[in-house]
Amino acid sequence: MDLFEYQARDLFESYGVPVLAGITADTPDEVRAAAEKLGGVVVVKAQVKVGGRGKAGGVKVAKTPDEAFAAAESILGLDIKGHVVKRVMVAAGARIAQEFYFSVLLDRSNRTFLSMASVEGGMEIEILAVEKPEALARLQIDPLEGIDEAKALEIARAAGFPEELLGKISPVIARLWNVFKGEDATLVEVNPLVLTETGEIIALDGKITIDENAAFRHPNHHALEEAGDIDPLEAKAKASNLNYVKLDGEVGIIGNGAGLVMSTLDVVSYAGEKHGNVRPANFLDIGGGASAEVMAAGLDVILGDEQVKSVFVNVFGGITACDAVANGIVGALEKLGDTATKPLVVRLDGNNVVEGRQILADAAHPLVTVVDTMDEAADKAAELAYAAR
Repeated sequence: MDLFEYQARDLFESYGVPVLAGITADTPDEVRAAAEKLGGVVVVKAQVKVGGRGKAGGVKVAKTPDEAFAAAESILGLDIKGHVVKRVMVAAGARIAQEFYFSVLLDRSNRTFLSMASVEGGMEIEILAVEKPEALARLQIDPLEGIDEAKALEIARAAGFPEELLGKISPVIARLWNVFKGEDATLVEVNPLVLTETGEIIALDGKITIDENAAFRHPNHHALEEAGDIDPLEAKAKASNLNYVKLDGEVGIIGNGAGLVMSTLDVVSYAGEKHGNVRPANFLDIGGGASAEVMAAGLDVILGDEQVKSVFVNVFGGITACDAVANGIVGALEKLGDTATKPLVVRLDGNNVVEGRQILADAAHPLVTVVDTMDEAADKAAELAYAAR
């Protein structure tokens, strides 16, 4: 889960990372009031989970409350790379002497953590990495040792920070590591990390990505979720503990096992090329349990997607046998009743497949078509979706 900048700022402050005062606001009037409270020069910053805000006009400096009001009028409602600005942060201004960069992240390819630091901050790190790779220090971080004061000094020296700043920058780096570790993050980034004209080190703009798999250790993270920022279907699936991701297509997908579901997405995409280029509408893995309740919850989510024209249920019976899955499908359709109106193509294989197919045949539900193979089932689901357009 990516956090908004104001949420990252608040977390930084709770870990002792130096930040500027900031107030969130949802209307121009609230922005004016925030500017009056902070006093002096402020910066009105769009709160969206995407980069390039400044270039898109989403960051504006205001010298007076009236200027802040005008800035808010131009920023709120702005579309930045598909993200509509609904909230801004009014941050206190700072006189910047120098801009730096620091991040610590999960390095999946090397199965460790990685710190990146540079004395050339403020610009997009991807551009810096390409144009001046020598200016970006990369140091692997031992997950067991982390970043203590000594490691922080090593990172700062590798990044080229002058000796006179090491005593100021290294404690901030160590505290940013504490944020990363303490919040089970996969990314903590500050760009820019600045030196002010008065000699202070301040995290001016922060980005944090939190590992949702660690949510059980952080009940407070639930409060960081923005209800309006989550797709309602994904929120509904999450409430039922379903592994669901909405996609932009017409064929709903239900499978048991992430690998099987990913393969199903591929075969549906391929089959769809022959039927008006219909595409998968979602990823939905019901895991090993295909009870009527689980199947009903999955179908309820998928059938609630107006884009879905057909549903492909693709199950390989293993620990959960095909007869249990078939009973789950029949029970789910009974539970859903008249709300189930879209055709289901079902492919069963594996443990107790004969029994499972017989259960579906005996039920003879008008919405259900049983197909023997995965490719044929994908083709049928794509055909039905295209016909229902």
